[in-house]
Amino acid sequence: MANRLQNHHLISGYLFAIGATAIWSGNYIIARDLSDSIPPISLAFWRWLVAVIIILPFAIKPLIAEWGIIKKNLPYLSFTSLMGVTIFNTLVYLAGHTTTALNLSLIASTFPIFIILISRLLFKELITFNKSMGILFVAIGVLLLITKGDLSSLLNISFAIGDVWMLIAAITFAIYSILLKHNPARLSIWAFQSSTFMLGTLFLFPFFLYEHLTIPPVHFDSKAIMSILYVGIFASFTAFILWNKAIITIGASKSGIIYYTLPLFSGFLAYFFLDENINISHFFSTVLIISGIFTANYESGKKR
Repeated sequence: MANRLQNHHLISGYLFAIGATAIWSGNYIIARDLSDSIPPISLAFWRWLVAVIIILPFAIKPLIAEWGIIKKNLPYLSFTSLMGVTIFNTLVYLAGHTTTALNLSLIASTFPIFIILISRLLFKELITFNKSMGILFVAIGVLLLITKGDLSSLLNISFAIGDVWMLIAAITFAIYSILLKHNPARLSIWAFQSSTFMLGTLFLFPFFLYEHLTIPPVHFDSKAIMSILYVGIFASFTAFILWNKAIITIGASKSGIIYYTLPLFSGFLAYFFLDENINISHFFSTVLIISGIFTANYESGKKR
């Protein structure tokens, strides 16, 4: 009986993680699909505004109760919001103008490697042999991806600028993930998440206003409205709940492994909804990137 309950517990946790990852993969499809109809800053702003509206009813009490902690940690919360909300997703939508949804998700999955490198630079954390090999695999995988399988094109620096924006976005998300390790202990997850949503949206507003005044107005047809609701309600709010449930149930490490299936979901969706081609270079890039991430995070049973 105990084993059955434990197995049910594990299955539930993996399903939570898979659900969150599948929802996030849709964000990259929308980033590509709406690239011609909604500017990147506007899409990011409307996404987070919807997310704020959805999360507030659940977070209003924690926000009031923990206002003193929020005020005390405002510099930390502001910088975290800037990295994880304002900059990261805006770069994703900017990258969607010039690269494919599959490339977006593949490059996005490299952020754990940047966590290793940044942690080494800032906190002098040891880079083991496994981590070094993992970084090498991921680097080759990314280069293979952005050069479309022709590494000699690096001599002419001929690759999509969107791949570069997405690579910067992955670095930004790595910084955000490192900042999460220093989250104030007494701040509840609802207060933390809602305050970062609101601060990130606030930081976006001046740029949104400038974009709104300098380009033609956005035509909000049913497709655009449904897409904004999707990224605001599901990719921001629902996926966050599922992901946190997964971490509580099966732990961060196991949940992180599930996250690396992101390119598989995005590739599947991009093939069917955007008619994007999948070629052999995507296959080898996926194998190298995922192998590199697993290698970098592998520890022997004795170390564990």
